[in-house]
Amino acid sequence: LPATTLTEGVANIGPDGALQLDAVWACIELRANTIASLPYFAYETKDGEKTLARTSRLYSLLHESPNSRMTPFEFWRAMMMNHDLRGNAYARLERIGGEVVAMWPMPADQVRPFVLSDGAMAYEYTVDGDIAVLAESSVLHLKNLGNGTVGLAKLEFMRSTTDEQAKAQAAASKVFGNGGKPTAILMIDSALTPAQREGLRANYGELSSGSISRLAVLEANMKYQQLSLSPEDQQLLETRRFGVEQICRWFGVPAVLVNHPGVVQYGNHDIIEGFFYKLTIRPMVVNIEQAVKKRVMTTRQRVTQHGEFSMDALLRGSAKERAE
Repeated sequence: LPATTLTEGVANIGPDGALQLDAVWACIELRANTIASLPYFAYETKDGEKTLARTSRLYSLLHESPNSRMTPFEFWRAMMMNHDLRGNAYARLERIGGEVVAMWPMPADQVRPFVLSDGAMAYEYTVDGDIAVLAESSVLHLKNLGNGTVGLAKLEFMRSTTDEQAKAQAAASKVFGNGGKPTAILMIDSALTPAQREGLRANYGELSSGSISRLAVLEANMKYQQLSLSPEDQQLLETRRFGVEQICRWFGVPAVLVNHPGVVQYGNHDIIEGFFYKLTIRPMVVNIEQAVKKRVMTTRQRVTQHGEFSMDALLRGSAKERAE
């Protein structure tokens, strides 16, 4: 978590609040779906040659069924969502004869990692009030940018951005919820009786909050003075557009890939996608592959097998590129 606050008075909207911002949802969904859609293969390696290890437990675990309830797509999407929202993703490992036969995602909010006196890691997993302590050999741990022991919670560091976007969204909702009517005052040259004042306040109050099709008629030298700024004066739309670009920058996602209009990007769409795959997706894929090798695979498996995502699957949507 941040040791200091860059901007005072910033609200912490948390993961649930952040997911109600369309740009946050779109970035996390894009990253999670892209990685989850890549097939994860296990290979046998011998004399420098590699062949698919279709009959091995590792192949079944990574490519076909991580556990009895989830497909590989569902498993890795859940892991990526925890990783991007909380900075860490955890899965409990079930073993038979030393080899992992199932991986079960654990909600990151229910896991507390800590370091033992001998330098090994352990994990407290809280479920329904009970606490299970798991050794590092029983946990697959994916870490965001951090000190190598735990990952930093990105949402905690981007509070200023998410708070600004949440407030802009609330302001827009208030403006449109009031039919776009601004707050204003009526100025009159003469004094009014209490009855006239209350009548005018009631009539104008109903007009300012009622149907937008009603016509306001001012008489007897009555003048209308707007108090609140219009959405254009507040630069509300520009603020919300720029906020989307900020959120995309936090998640390493080109804004055009989350359908953000009016963004000038270098190159055509294929070049932008290439940057996204190489600079955002591939590092995360390497992170997962190395974590699986370290925590999931046994010493024997690391000698004779290895697992890797197939980045070639990204070409599946383009028949022309696959043919070439």
